[in-house]
Amino acid sequence: MPPETSSEQGVLRDELVAACDRLLQPSLFKDYGPNGLQVEGRARVCKLVSGVTVSLAFIEAAIDAGADALLVHHGLFWRGQDGRVTGWMKQRLTRLLSHDINLLAYHLPLDAHAELGNNAQLARRIGVRLLDAGEGRFGDQSLGFMGVRASSSAAELASAIEASLGRTALLVGDPGRKVERVAICTGGAQGYFEAAIAAGADVFITGEISEPQTHYAREAGVAYIACGHHASERYGAPAVAEHVAGLLGIEHQFIDIPNPA
Repeated sequence: MPPETSSEQGVLRDELVAACDRLLQPSLFKDYGPNGLQVEGRARVCKLVSGVTVSLAFIEAAIDAGADALLVHHGLFWRGQDGRVTGWMKQRLTRLLSHDINLLAYHLPLDAHAELGNNAQLARRIGVRLLDAGEGRFGDQSLGFMGVRASSSAAELASAIEASLGRTALLVGDPGRKVERVAICTGGAQGYFEAAIAAGADVFITGEISEPQTHYAREAGVAYIACGHHASERYGAPAVAEHVAGLLGIEHQFIDIPNPA
């Protein structure tokens, strides 16, 4: 029997992985877990399903949707975790393996892509014009993005973010402060706040806030907006998956599992 070729229905799994790797360049990043193919499934992919986190609920929904491969931001394996396949890990792996579904996960590479990543996609949704890479990046591994948005106040910007994301945003600092230079680093990037201040931000937007950032915001006079880890990272995975699916001629569907965090 001749080997499979991409002229058959769908594409080979290896073609999908190679296309994602070319786009996101995971080798450039020092990350908290493995990027790329995390669980090997069937050799041929016709339908790609994207999501934020590979939770059991997401896996079940993807199975119902007829997925051959999943592309997520938060995968299964993280540095320092317990390596035993028990409990929630067993449940998730069992469903993936029993249905022969591929799992691709990209963490920092998906945050960092200049057009399709989480930061870029969030900026687009809230009307922030990103600066060129030379001036528009800050923080470790240049994961923070800097842009501009004329806002009457920090409170106005927080309200616009709430309307766009459909959830409450926590604003710390002077709500009446006029803001123009906007720093963005999605997810759990509260540790990037000081780098954003040093880069000249008027406001910093991320997903979460920890206790020290309240004091930094008050003392530095730079507004801080926490809009939810999940909510701030809903847009990169589907943007990447839609782009790659279009290149390869396969079907794509985004499935969002609500998360209040």
